[in-house]
Amino acid sequence: MSGIVAIVGRPNVGKSTFFNRLIQRREAIVDAVSGVTRDRHYGKSDWNGIEFSLIDTGGYVKGSDDVFEAEIDKQVELAIDEADAIIFMVDVEAGITGMDEDVAKLLRKVKKPVFLVVNKVDNGKRAENAVEFYNLGLGDYYTIASINGSGTGDLLDDLVKVLPEKEEREEDELPRFAVVGRPNAGKSSFINALIGEDRYIVTDIAGTTRDAIDTRYNRFGFEFNLVDTAGIRRKSKVKEDLEFYSVMRSVRAIEHSDVCIIVLDATRGFDGQVQNIFWLAERNRKGIVILVNKWDLIEDKESNTLKEFEKYIRKEIEPFTDVPIVFISALTKQRIFKAMETAVEVYKNRSKKIKTSELNDVLLPIIERNPPPAYKGKYVKIKYITQLPTPQPQFAFFCNLPQYIRDPYKRFLENQLRKEFDFNGVPVSVYFRKK
Repeated sequence: MSGIVAIVGRPNVGKSTFFNRLIQRREAIVDAVSGVTRDRHYGKSDWNGIEFSLIDTGGYVKGSDDVFEAEIDKQVELAIDEADAIIFMVDVEAGITGMDEDVAKLLRKVKKPVFLVVNKVDNGKRAENAVEFYNLGLGDYYTIASINGSGTGDLLDDLVKVLPEKEEREEDELPRFAVVGRPNAGKSSFINALIGEDRYIVTDIAGTTRDAIDTRYNRFGFEFNLVDTAGIRRKSKVKEDLEFYSVMRSVRAIEHSDVCIIVLDATRGFDGQVQNIFWLAERNRKGIVILVNKWDLIEDKESNTLKEFEKYIRKEIEPFTDVPIVFISALTKQRIFKAMETAVEVYKNRSKKIKTSELNDVLLPIIERNPPPAYKGKYVKIKYITQLPTPQPQFAFFCNLPQYIRDPYKRFLENQLRKEFDFNGVPVSVYFRKK
């Protein structure tokens, strides 16, 4: 299964705390001040082996004069429009507010699964008080305490049941290369330059591309689908926020791709929105190529400008720095074919299968010279390595005490895999199992 789940609600009900718990990392800002979540946050979550993308929207405030809150309102409406399921979070301490009623009114019109979640229910008295939320007209509710995770299990059990089935790939289906990035970064221009025709409308107006479009492409003796995923669709009932809509559409494109070609505008840099897309691709374990477009527009280039720009990007994507970065100009066609050659190599790296005998012959001597550090007086002995039968590179290291392997050593093994077998551009997963 796969899908997009949006968390909506008014400010200060605990959405960001809940989001952070689900993605198991502290990414969204959590603060008691109303309206701290100005930006959207995107993450990948997993429940009982079922993965889904998660969006924490800003707090919904209808009729506000605050320019930020007006922008947040648009984003919430867009999230509702694009998501497969919606979590509507309310606060048992505050009870039903006028803003809650505004959101509920919006959600009653939605023909998608809506989960009413009453947060901050950490004792029996509050559980009794939650009954009033039946008055929102959204049916049954779930009581949780996002601060400690209480009650989230039942919610997630039911949530994953309504997510769309993940499409099964046909055996002979072509690899999919998704071209993603901010609006107006040059994604469509890049594809036009590759295929030698104005297949898509290209203008200087951000958001010209209204749907993701596939192009079958054959070059370098290799055939694949090239997908332009600017993905902005105009909807009569939705106020447009091109930046947010672009990322929403990119989420789906990333999930159904093999390699993500991330196009960024050199004049704008590797900003937060591009980083969001990069980490989405990494969490989905896709191959990644970064293209720095419009390099011809950078004036006063010094001999080290390119190296400094590349160094800056690699600093921002730590610890996953083994990613190819190609500087291009879609307008002048500078290095565009080099970009595609690189993307094909990344796809081959992602599909690479290494014989068990070769893995053990190469890695066991390295491990013997650099064994895992002792932990609590216990010594870990890695005895056997094998690659798992998954679409992307995943490796199982069998040892006597897998629970004592720490993250630094895990990164060491990943780096050795990259060094010895070339997984440039591909996230590598390492697991430790009991032998």
